Amino acid sequence: MNTAGSALSGAEAMGAPAWEDFTAALRLQLATKTKLQREEPLAPKTTMRVGGAARLYAEPASATDLQTVLRAARASGVEVFLLGRGSNVIVPDEGVEGIVISLAHEAWATFEVVAGGAVHVGAGLRLKNLCGRAAAAGVAGFEFLEGIPGSVGGALRMNAGAMGGWIFDVVEAVELMTFDGDVKILAKAEMHVDYRHCAELHHAIAIGARLRPATVANADSIKRQMDAYAQKRHETQPREPSAGCIFKNPPGHSAGRLVDESGLKGERVGDAEVSPVHANFIVNRGHATAAEVIELVRQVRARVRQAKGVELEPEVLLYGKNWKDVL
Repeated sequence: MNTAGSALSGAEAMGAPAWEDFTAALRLQLATKTKLQREEPLAPKTTMRVGGAARLYAEPASATDLQTVLRAARASGVEVFLLGRGSNVIVPDEGVEGIVISLAHEAWATFEVVAGGAVHVGAGLRLKNLCGRAAAAGVAGFEFLEGIPGSVGGALRMNAGAMGGWIFDVVEAVELMTFDGDVKILAKAEMHVDYRHCAELHHAIAIGARLRPATVANADSIKRQMDAYAQKRHETQPREPSAGCIFKNPPGHSAGRLVDESGLKGERVGDAEVSPVHANFIVNRGHATAAEVIELVRQVRARVRQAKGVELEPEVLLYGKNWKDVL
């Protein structure tokens, strides 16, 4: 989740000694429960399992520590990047020149049914856990999110959806923190949301949300619906490591169908492969590199353009970079 928070020149100008000094100074301001790590590998933190390290990686244990990290980055001209469950990103092989922030600490994984039947959740809560806890509480309306391998924060940033539903269908309000460290609560009506996009979260971090489900239902019936969605995903989506759907659906078209009809299922560059199960997935067959994935994206776009006259645009994020610079 690239956020382009501050000038690139700050991060680019920092060599290893400067990063060490910056890290040491920042660590003195943070609680011991907050993780702060230099050159943290990012590939294991993504579902595609490719890419290099973050120059600095932080898992704040509180809103205060998140605020401290953001303000230190802004003051030093260091770029900030967000990482949720890593399900919609490709990390470049060279890693990321900046601070990668993840709300992976348990403090951000809250779930509470509040007055009036709404649910308040922390941005670090896994979507799978949101659905499970809602089902246990007899709260229906979130089942379509169960199979998305992400967190609430990442889903809000990308307006994630599946099975005909979108997370903003059930959002009442979002609590966010700006890159200046200020906390705001925005009602859904105040936010600019469309396909795979939430404008307000390009320069801010979602830290929580108030969700209102469709209805209250029996826990068993909710579980049955979740199982039906899970079965459908199992039958139609690959099991190998991937970043989810690679391309956005062009207006009036299915990206997967266009790739399939262009004869590209099974196409490979190294260990990166267009899935034989679903053509809008590129999977990692074992030891793929980010460079192989990017090259395969290039080849698929070129073939679809030639065969169908349609220019596919990536849906997955190229972490720390812009697709237009590499395609």
